[in-house]
Amino acid sequence: MCGIIGAVGCGDATLEVILEGLATLEYRGYDSAGVALGGASLDVEKQSGELDVLRDSISAGGSVPDGSIGLGHTRWSTHGPPTDANAHPHTDESGDVAVVHNGIIENYQTLRDGLQDDGVSFASETDTEVVPHLIARGLADGLAPEAAFRDAVDRIEGSYAIAAVIAGTERVFAARHDSPLVLGIGEGATYLGSDVPAFLEHTRDVVYLDDDEFAVLSLDGWRVTDAAGEVVKKEVTTVNWSAEQTGKSGYAHFMLKEIHEQPTALRQGLSGRLDELAGQVTVDELDGLETPTTVQFVACGTSYHAAMFGVETLRTAGIPAQTFLASEYATGPPPIGNETLVVGVTQSGETADTLSALREASARGAETLALTNVVDSTAARECDHVLYIRSGPEIGVAATKTFSSQLVALTLFSAALVDQRGEESRERVAALRALPSDLQYVLDESRTADVVDAYLDSAAYFFIGRGPNYPVALEGALKFKEITYEHAEGFAAGELKHGTLALVTGETPVFAVVTGDDERARKTIGNVKEVEARDAPVIAVTDGVAGVEQYADHVLEIPNTHPQTAPVLANAQLQLVAYHMANRLGRSIDKPRNLAKSVTVE
Repeated sequence: MCGIIGAVGCGDATLEVILEGLATLEYRGYDSAGVALGGASLDVEKQSGELDVLRDSISAGGSVPDGSIGLGHTRWSTHGPPTDANAHPHTDESGDVAVVHNGIIENYQTLRDGLQDDGVSFASETDTEVVPHLIARGLADGLAPEAAFRDAVDRIEGSYAIAAVIAGTERVFAARHDSPLVLGIGEGATYLGSDVPAFLEHTRDVVYLDDDEFAVLSLDGWRVTDAAGEVVKKEVTTVNWSAEQTGKSGYAHFMLKEIHEQPTALRQGLSGRLDELAGQVTVDELDGLETPTTVQFVACGTSYHAAMFGVETLRTAGIPAQTFLASEYATGPPPIGNETLVVGVTQSGETADTLSALREASARGAETLALTNVVDSTAARECDHVLYIRSGPEIGVAATKTFSSQLVALTLFSAALVDQRGEESRERVAALRALPSDLQYVLDESRTADVVDAYLDSAAYFFIGRGPNYPVALEGALKFKEITYEHAEGFAAGELKHGTLALVTGETPVFAVVTGDDERARKTIGNVKEVEARDAPVIAVTDGVAGVEQYADHVLEIPNTHPQTAPVLANAQLQLVAYHMANRLGRSIDKPRNLAKSVTVE
């Protein structure tokens, strides 16, 4: 959460580079925004509200000049409400040091108390403000700028991605611990970002910082050192994203664009991993991974729902599996056997709770695997194995194409762990091969825009499913509440009658996911009849095989396919339900209130 952008060597274009980077990073935080530019001197402009407020302030005569170095930050509040004073960058009392920070400084109160005892006055309620004051103290004690920065960082505890600029020094100083930072290496300029899109318009060559590494960006280039001050040789890698991929491409919202990118994302995720003639799945990244006796998934939010789907696929393949909320696992992990594999499902590879859970599992002797979207993310680097979902950049806060890609990657994962052959395996591989085309059909033919009009003023919205459709129901409800701000809940269909049925009325539409014609489908139809008897309108998401449409007020159709691929198609219909409902209600779809894309605090 929160976005950082830094630039050195852009000359007169520095301010615009910083503002453009902040616009790209708004999905990471948008409570407030600010910039610090300078060289010989230092000037800061910051405002609460979205980035346009900052731009308007600068256009109206803000104090930010041209400069050869710059920092910018877009904030998602943790310590202190979104006010001008709490916006980043934060400065020392003289205004000669400016700092931006992602994460949480756990010992900030102790540091703050000590500084205040020494006569330092604070201007904000944030934890971050202790850092510029610590740097200023080091400078006053005669330390050189880089030494003062390192000394300040050494004093703080917690998670951080920190960057600082100091008047009279044409350099940017940066460090990270449990919060991502990446350098962009351009022609004659160097960039710093909390995420690659921050500078993708200017360079695709990047250097990922590891925990407890420091970076100095100057007009002469860049340098990375470790906690002891020793120079670290870092590999420069080229990302395969383009700046165009992080734009809206004519769509009204990033979320709608990314929903419609799902067929392409799935093709990327399946490429080179299917042998349709042999009916086999081959995932090169999993070479050398022995079939575990049990699998434990750790994840949060949308990724947790994907992990629940992963449990279903593994159990179907005969491998015992469980899923845990990463925040609970990290503080109270279950027993780990000698051949337990712990899989962290995390889109960004930087989710703090998931990283903590993976580290706990590794410390207790478990083999670990990261299922992630971001190459060289922290999870990818720290785990024993990594499986990339390959969905490409996702900017909208509400995850869409990454969830679909996670479902497909988990299907591949389970198939690769157990060498399955025969007709059933060939049918699944054929269904996976056809999945992008089937999904394109759903997106082209969906009637969700018309359906939602009938339910705009409902009291609440319920989503139900069984088996692999249960996590899809949970995700459908989460997506709905994330961007519509309306009350929505997902349930295992059989649990409705155990309490929740008391809430079902004619004002509570029920979205029922029913695919195939097995016992689960037939029992879900029974649950549909239960809510129908209480006058609740029913919207069936179905392939039409079980005949649920005769009990539904509206039907959202999907093609008939394999049981493991049907949930991906059903999910797309529910994503569109959430999108069109939010659009009708005039919500901020790409930047829902109180939420951020990458949650890097626990």
